[in-house]
Amino acid sequence: MTNSNPSKKVENHGVAWERAFGYVQALQVKDTIYVSGQLSHDDNGNLVAPAELDADKRPADFSQMESQIRQTYVNAKSLLAKYGATLDDVVEETLYVLDVPSGFAAASKVRKEMYGTDVPQCASNLIGVSALAFSEQIVEITFRAVVDRPAD
Repeated sequence: MTNSNPSKKVENHGVAWERAFGYVQALQVKDTIYVSGQLSHDDNGNLVAPAELDADKRPADFSQMESQIRQTYVNAKSLLAKYGATLDDVVEETLYVLDVPSGFAAASKVRKEMYGTDVPQCASNLIGVSALAFSEQIVEITFRAVVDRPAD
């Protein structure tokens, strides 16, 4: 992707919906990295642990929440690494979930695992929403990280 603003360093996963929707997965401006809403896809753009759908094409249950959250963090870590950053550099995250109770329970476990501490050192929001981009998707997470060095 061509970056028309040299003061922004942009990164993508290379999945189809980046071009279809028209956005970048992450960008760095000065010392701040903004990570777009991440979801639980693999390197080929296939959803990992998709929720089973009911007759109305809505998630039938939220038993895949933990697996989706874990893969979402893996994807965010991959993007942050492209900037030489880690989850230690994250100052804020927002989790958007279709079911708050299952999202809270799963995120409480996975966040501690991913950050490697019982109290991750970032501001965090967990927000219940009515729908996400894909029917089988039950969580999306955005991140903001601050690093000691400006973008190249």
